[in-house]
Amino acid sequence: MIRAEKIYKRFNIGTENEIEILHGIDINVKKGEFVSIVGTSGSGKSTFMNIIGLLDKPTEGTYLLDGIDVCNASDKELSHIRNQKIGFVFQTYNLIPRTSALKNVELPMLYAGIKAKERKDRAMELLELVEMKERMLHNPDELSGGQKQRVAIARALVNNPSIILADEPTGALDSATGRKIMDLFHKLHEEQGITIVFITHSPELATETERILTLKDGRIVDERIGYRYAS
Repeated sequence: MIRAEKIYKRFNIGTENEIEILHGIDINVKKGEFVSIVGTSGSGKSTFMNIIGLLDKPTEGTYLLDGIDVCNASDKELSHIRNQKIGFVFQTYNLIPRTSALKNVELPMLYAGIKAKERKDRAMELLELVEMKERMLHNPDELSGGQKQRVAIARALVNNPSIILADEPTGALDSATGRKIMDLFHKLHEEQGITIVFITHSPELATETERILTLKDGRIVDERIGYRYAS
């Protein structure tokens, strides 16, 4: 699914302010795995997430997604791969204001050229899956944080992505609401076999995933099995 080898990322290359953020990261994620990447602020999580999510390219290294060498893909090709293979869930939800939950979920399918009725049917199906069908006509400012995140998860699923990339998805939520969102990720993983890369600063949440990769100062410094999956 994901095979990244010797990933380096530098900024301001060739200037006196050049800085290296990632220092040769290796990571492999198999289809159907639930993997967490845990690290404190400044560890390189966001930089690495942008590379995994094809929002940026590494300075050096190899990255294969579903066997595709994405490091050598054009911007147009990367946009298509992102739309078809990656579902994003962000801490800040990234929903469009003054647009209903239903229309927010439909949006990626609009870009994919799917017809209106199919878009609506698929969006309603997924909103029901995340227990948000009753609120599908409400705009984001009429929803709680947990409800917004459920809509964001439904949106991430619309194009049947190969992988869900969740970047601090519980970070802006209270503990009880965050628990419900984490339970939803477990449901998606266990019942549908969805591959999930879960990026978090919380070691406690990370222990619930199959594998925990600890990122520190731009390097993977530890890898272990999550408590929930330990024998």
